[in-house]
Amino acid sequence: MMEENIFNYQKEEEPVELESFQGEKRKLIQPTSLKDPKLEKLKEALVDWINKTLKPEHIVVQSLEEDVYDGLVLHHLLSRLADVHLNVEEIALTSTAQIRKLEIIMEELGKRLGTQDSSQIKWNVKLIHNKDLLATLHLLVAMVRCFQPELDLPSDVKIEVVVVEVSKSGIKSDVQVEILTEGSSDTDSLSNTEREDPIEQLLKLEAHKVNTVKKALVHFVNQHISSLGLQVIDMDKQFADGVILLLLIGQLEGFFIPLFDFNLTPVSDSEMLHNVTLALDLLKDTGFQLSNVDPQDIVSLDTTATLKVLYALFNKHKGK
Repeated sequence: MMEENIFNYQKEEEPVELESFQGEKRKLIQPTSLKDPKLEKLKEALVDWINKTLKPEHIVVQSLEEDVYDGLVLHHLLSRLADVHLNVEEIALTSTAQIRKLEIIMEELGKRLGTQDSSQIKWNVKLIHNKDLLATLHLLVAMVRCFQPELDLPSDVKIEVVVVEVSKSGIKSDVQVEILTEGSSDTDSLSNTEREDPIEQLLKLEAHKVNTVKKALVHFVNQHISSLGLQVIDMDKQFADGVILLLLIGQLEGFFIPLFDFNLTPVSDSEMLHNVTLALDLLKDTGFQLSNVDPQDIVSLDTTATLKVLYALFNKHKGK
């Protein structure tokens, strides 16, 4: 009977207590869906995104179910992506402390994600703390869509779930299809690397509009490097050797780049290429998604490549 086998839909190592369902509906992922290659790719993409974003914090996630439930990862993601610093315990050891921490994080995330309508939310503190994979996936996908919409998550990921409702009169269940990521439409079927980004669209506009954006980016850069006694006047040329770019990244991302790691006064193309390559590697390590930017392009005074990098920095730090 369906009612007898319904709780086999959870992993064997995570038995479901009937009491935890009493009076509410819960969704359990079908075992066949857990092995779906699309779901596996989505999980891998989210783990990779978290690890790249939190690399400066030396936080490494291996399992979405086991590493997200206590609030530590969500706390640091919120701090890195939205520059929000909450007054919560860094490491919550007890279940009570973890739940209290999650409540504060979820309240702030609700404001950022625009999910104050509880009827539309597919996750909550209880589900996340109970290591519910479905709720955790929905939350992380929503965070990606909000904070890094350019990230190319696997599309059209659907899974079968069993909706279970336990009451005093018995168990009701129903099989449904749950959508984790939307399918690609004809206009959205291209990957991020194939889809034209804002800078490439900008360069198709009139010259005076392009120059206006350049001036805004130069003003943004100078705001953050003036304390170092530096100033950019010619955006097309002054980033080619990578020095100002590296110092700007250090100022914005809040870390010091040792002088022996790069050439402070580069002369040769190889020294410039080393500097620019290091700068782009640092950006990728801190979670930036830069499409079709080659270090050699910046050294070769390619305006498009330089604009893409500066726009990515501006887009993240414009509120500072």
